[in-house]
Amino acid sequence: MKERNRKKPVRIVETAFRDAHQSLLATRMSTDQMLPIVEKMDRVGYHAVECWGGATFDTALRFLKEDPWVRLRRLREGFKHTKLQMLLRGQNLLGYSHYADDVVDYFCRKSVDNGIDNIRIMDCLNDIRNLKTAMKATQAEGGHAIVALVYTLGDAYTLDYWKEIARRIEDMGADELGLKDMAGLLTPYRAQELVQALKETVHIPVAVHTHYTAGVASMTYLKAVEAGCDSIDCAISPLALGTSQPATEVIAETFKNTPYDPGLNQALLGEIADYFSDIREEAMKTGLLSPKMLGVNIKTLQYQVPGGMLSNLVVQLKEAGQEDRYREVLEEIPRVRKDFGEPPLVTPSSQIVGTQAVLNVITGERYKMTTRESKRLLQGEFGQTVKQPDPDVKKKIIGDLPCISCRPADLIQPQLPQFEKECARWKQQEEDVLTYAMFPSVAEAYFKYREAQQTRIDLDVADTVHGVYPV
Repeated sequence: MKERNRKKPVRIVETAFRDAHQSLLATRMSTDQMLPIVEKMDRVGYHAVECWGGATFDTALRFLKEDPWVRLRRLREGFKHTKLQMLLRGQNLLGYSHYADDVVDYFCRKSVDNGIDNIRIMDCLNDIRNLKTAMKATQAEGGHAIVALVYTLGDAYTLDYWKEIARRIEDMGADELGLKDMAGLLTPYRAQELVQALKETVHIPVAVHTHYTAGVASMTYLKAVEAGCDSIDCAISPLALGTSQPATEVIAETFKNTPYDPGLNQALLGEIADYFSDIREEAMKTGLLSPKMLGVNIKTLQYQVPGGMLSNLVVQLKEAGQEDRYREVLEEIPRVRKDFGEPPLVTPSSQIVGTQAVLNVITGERYKMTTRESKRLLQGEFGQTVKQPDPDVKKKIIGDLPCISCRPADLIQPQLPQFEKECARWKQQEEDVLTYAMFPSVAEAYFKYREAQQTRIDLDVADTVHGVYPV
């Protein structure tokens, strides 16, 4: 075994504050729910805590009426010994379309400046041209750039494909290679084979991320660690399993007293689990946590549909009054995916393929009705797919519209000055312009709420000064 594959302690990244509650609780955990347990989490021995990015930004603004930048700063104050990590969708950042390089650069720099140590950067098509700007900006600010491969299945995704793209990522200058299995498709012995191949190909650390959806994730981690992967993502047990990650305590106990022992404090993990158990119970009572999210669905391996995408399909069919056609949609998804060039199913490609599959089923004719996003994907606005789309399908959807062959962001003029101008009315901190850039209408609604809250506080203070304290 090569020196870089030697047996060593595996590093644990805790996902409770990001992917775990995004997978199980619709990303609804508030900052106030997080802060009381931070001190104990900081002493456990985690390599990092994933706490930002993904859907947390949008949900904080839209549903929790929280400033995500304030959350990050408060978490940074609490975690004095543990690295903070976030997930970023490359040139899409946290939105659903590509941004100009000036916005990507500024967002990554501000993320690190506000407390993020590690940024895991992925692209829905594994088009590494969409990753470089975010990677360079992260490193320029002193952050650790984990450039992630989005794992999926298909004829094009051979072992040679993964090795070649991993080599290109290392050559690009990434600090670490990630393997992001968002749908739980990575089976144990495939993980062993793939991790061994990656470790033989690159000299940078390799991190593995998966979900428990198909029921094999803990075994997948076992074989990945034995094959030499450097870190894995786990969730504290009350927020683990189902569409989330394997349980932190179980994985730590599995490797205890072995060369892979992560050295986590099990007594503290127990106290942390007790804390999150109360949050889980409350979510069960309110219906926020559905038991359906906690089961095993081996059909994930057949349809390759991430857990979050499944719930979106149910909503779309319900709104159309066609809930009984769920199975038809599941069967249509792999066909649409193949027609579109076999993209991995992760935001935003998962939403594009899933919505198109729903339309194909409920209209009764494939591609009779198409979305703007389907057209954009086939025109190359998100990047290059691993295979060429079906020419007949492409012709039917976009006709003779021109296609993009260059890096999509090369066609986008600098956007930051315009966002600054549009946001000027609401700006109270430098980061507000980035909040506005991500989700303009949601941000504006939040800014109005923030202003109203500040006005109310000022009135309360004035009343108190005058001896009339509001009841």
